[in-house]
Amino acid sequence: MEFAYYPGCSLEYTAKPYDQSVREVFRVLGIGLREIEDWNCCGATMYMSVNKLVAFSVSARNLAIAQKMGCDVCAPCSSCYTILRKTNQYVQWDPHAKSRINEALKAANLSYDAQVNVRHPLDILVNDVGVDTIAAKARYRLDGLRVACYYGCQIVRPNADFDDPDDPQTMDKLLAALGAEIVPYPDKVRCCGGMLMTTYEEVAQNLNHNLLRCADENGAEVIATVCPLCQMNLEAYQPQINQRYGSAYKMPVVYFTQLIGLALGIEPAKLGMDSLLVKLANPRLKAKKTAEVTA
Repeated sequence: MEFAYYPGCSLEYTAKPYDQSVREVFRVLGIGLREIEDWNCCGATMYMSVNKLVAFSVSARNLAIAQKMGCDVCAPCSSCYTILRKTNQYVQWDPHAKSRINEALKAANLSYDAQVNVRHPLDILVNDVGVDTIAAKARYRLDGLRVACYYGCQIVRPNADFDDPDDPQTMDKLLAALGAEIVPYPDKVRCCGGMLMTTYEEVAQNLNHNLLRCADENGAEVIATVCPLCQMNLEAYQPQINQRYGSAYKMPVVYFTQLIGLALGIEPAKLGMDSLLVKLANPRLKAKKTAEVTA
């Protein structure tokens, strides 16, 4: 099993722990990742607001390279995952747009025929590897760790391929199989505000205050997420949110792959755990009996 790996801009810098933990978890589970050579920005929303054709062409370049590699794409960032999938659908649905996009790609000696699928690591782990297989390979259990699973507003919407758009369960089931106690989290698909934190700070802080409050009121010790921007907003702005709302949040916000990596016995430093601004001080890892651990 091998995928063309698209880290995207965030995982190269601010979300480096996500990149580290995805690579380590996939390595231990025997999933191949070949980074797309000379990948470029997915286009994100800024491009879309200026010129759709340019945005889709920029995004399609990554897909065209992956097509030449003969692999489906693994895209951990929620925004990258969404944009790449949107580009794929656009090429499939609109023959005229496909022609114009390929005209642009021709300048780089590329073409794209929508022959690759864009997959999220959560989808791959649950549906290709399997929850039971991952649980069997775990060397430790996350027994008693109370986790709020936060999916954000992008990876299961608008067209959910691998989970329910209103009440997704894949991350819940995977972490529960590793021993975590999954707390009720009604806000699991509500938006964190994304880039509003840099433009309409009060609005974004209110959105994140609601997300943190929901997790706190339901007894969570940690929030697990799948999105670099969600992780940053929820973790890095807790001091400002506390000051504005008189709260006292000190909630660790981790990538779901970091928790999986801990259960698989990967060294915390290799998972980027030391980079957390709010430390997960006591994950309460419980070693599995030798007879329970499979190769």
